[in-house]
Amino acid sequence: MASAATQCFSYSSLPATWALRQRGGGASVLRLSSRRTFSVSAAAGFDNQNREYVIVGGGNAAGYAARTFVEHGMADGRLCIVSKEPVPPYERPALTKGYLFPPDKKPARLPGFHTCVGSGGQRQTAEWYKENGIEVLYEDPVVAFDGKTQTLKTSSGKVLKYGSLIISTGCEASRLPEKIGGKLPGVHYIRDVADADALVSSLGSAKKVVVIGGGYIGMEVAAAACGWNLDTTIIFPEDHIMPRLFTPSLAKKYEELYQQNGVKFIKGALIEKLGAGSDGRVSSAVLKDGSVVEADTVIVGIGAKPVVSPFEAVGVNPKVGGIEVDSLFRTSVPGIFAIGDVAAFPLKMYNRIARVEHVDHARKSAHHCVETLLTSQTKAYDYLPYFYSRVFEYEGSSRKVWWQFYGDNVGEAVEVGNFDPKVATFWIDSDSRLKGVFLESGTSEEFSLLPQLAKSQPVVDKSKLQAATSVEDALEIARSSLRSSAMV
Repeated sequence: MASAATQCFSYSSLPATWALRQRGGGASVLRLSSRRTFSVSAAAGFDNQNREYVIVGGGNAAGYAARTFVEHGMADGRLCIVSKEPVPPYERPALTKGYLFPPDKKPARLPGFHTCVGSGGQRQTAEWYKENGIEVLYEDPVVAFDGKTQTLKTSSGKVLKYGSLIISTGCEASRLPEKIGGKLPGVHYIRDVADADALVSSLGSAKKVVVIGGGYIGMEVAAAACGWNLDTTIIFPEDHIMPRLFTPSLAKKYEELYQQNGVKFIKGALIEKLGAGSDGRVSSAVLKDGSVVEADTVIVGIGAKPVVSPFEAVGVNPKVGGIEVDSLFRTSVPGIFAIGDVAAFPLKMYNRIARVEHVDHARKSAHHCVETLLTSQTKAYDYLPYFYSRVFEYEGSSRKVWWQFYGDNVGEAVEVGNFDPKVATFWIDSDSRLKGVFLESGTSEEFSLLPQLAKSQPVVDKSKLQAATSVEDALEIARSSLRSSAMV
């Protein structure tokens, strides 16, 4: 089974020679010094546009980076965030969870989930940024970049000269081609609040919903659609849901739960096209085998791709995509960093390059990067992959789902529990080391054990785990292995 985190080859430093690229423009090559510089040098025409620190992108990572700047007293009058969104950074996971609840089931709405409330921090509204002297350029994304002159150009024509630059552009949703109906009215992709608002509007009048994709987005959106009591069908090409993480046995348990909530599955299927009705709105999903599934609302959740433009010249990893960085989130260009979903970074504990599309990494990478930038920190980023999902949490739901996974899903999987409500899966390699662990409906104490196990990778007696009669017993066996490893 492929790892839950995107994999690549071992990290090696890249040279500091890059072709500069502007959107729609030509390229020139320049040699950059290997020395990092953070000063802003004034130049004619830029005197009023100088910024000591610029963050490009207004997502999760940008919000947590801003908080770290404030904590160090380095934000006021020094930091600028350039965003394509009309609002300050927010906790993006809410968009496929609480935001999609029906109006009578207490849906999440801004300003309730601005960063950094997701980690127990302060709610950073537009007023917070103003009070802390942080300039935010809303709805004005960067369209051109020149590393030689250290300048950015936004869609409105504004030119900014930066001292240090943090690329935090995140990902964009992968889309179906327009020629097969990917842009029809009623076809939705979710990446920002505007997308979620459009989907909520459609769900309010929908009768038949088709979800394309059996991963995170597909499963969370389908669960939300159940809250609206809609006829919902999930279509995907794999044999079971969540194929990058779930074992077939684990997937079956969740599929049965969704089916109990009225969701239908069409597995091993590919989309030929999306059909339109007489009004031009989507009316069906046509499969490769010729079968037709009626739909007045379609949600496409087939993955995402990193937004590297217009920063390709900084260095894009050819295997996992994204801007390549070292363990301190420095690119090969002095003074330029990349964080969050767009960063291709060394996953130290597994000795490979990865891009992790998850809010936990967005938060932690932002903090680590800014600490590196503002202090003498040289500690390598040592991230432990973590994924979670919470669905069916709306009022009136008969069963809430909340699972967490830590580590790497490689090796033999041992499943314990019958999903009433708990189930756990342990991944054990050929050396009997615990590599990854998954738990559904755990207590706070049980969930807190998972990262300890995945980080320490203790030697576990697989036969004891297989003989465990409950999730609690299995976790205690793993906990004992942890203690034994600490004594060696």
